[in-house]
Amino acid sequence: MKSYKILQNAKNLKKLVIAIDGPAASGKSTTSKLIAKRLGYLYVDTGAMYRAMTLKVLQQNISLDQTETIGRLAKRTQIRLDQSDGELKVFLDNRDVTQAIRNQAVTRAVSTVSMIKKVREVMVREQRRMGKRGGIVLEGRDIGTVVFPNADLKIFMVAHVEERARRRQKELKKQGVKVSVEQLVKELVERDRKDSKRDISPLQKAEDAVILDTSKMTLVGQADFVVQKVQEILKKR
Repeated sequence: MKSYKILQNAKNLKKLVIAIDGPAASGKSTTSKLIAKRLGYLYVDTGAMYRAMTLKVLQQNISLDQTETIGRLAKRTQIRLDQSDGELKVFLDNRDVTQAIRNQAVTRAVSTVSMIKKVREVMVREQRRMGKRGGIVLEGRDIGTVVFPNADLKIFMVAHVEERARRRQKELKKQGVKVSVEQLVKELVERDRKDSKRDISPLQKAEDAVILDTSKMTLVGQADFVVQKVQEILKKR
């Protein structure tokens, strides 16, 4: 009951900006959704925005090394996130691409597209617009370092690569795609390398971020951890 009262009282306080960063398949999306639901906040999957942009690049058969072309394309592309009944829908130029952005071709190309400066400028501007009033949980790879360096709470989620590979395998199995854990480990290691080594907005832990290792934690346990941190912040206000 005490926990419930704290969250209820939070309605009368400034709504927080919560930044959740971490590598692929560390549990960011599922945990962020649950946290946002429990707090009554907006949930923003920034990775889905980059995936939508990548999907458009692939659909238009644009080579990934044509950075200037992709940058210009980003400026005239509309990406919208709609949240209803706890579900996040992703729209690309008014088309629902929620499922399409999760295919393997997009997964393999998204890091490359995400490294393009003009693409990141467009996406970051939109993400900041959405979080301007607070009451938002944003998850990605540069939220606490670039998008919202002054976020009220920063969480950096990690997990052993083998566990991350097993999680990704389960996701793909639901889509009817069979990939070995060994192959997924290789892909995740390469994805981590690209995300961490890129010149623009690399994946890195903010100095004031709290590390959350989800390797052996349940989804509820992960959400409880973050909500507890939120409660600690609200108690001081």
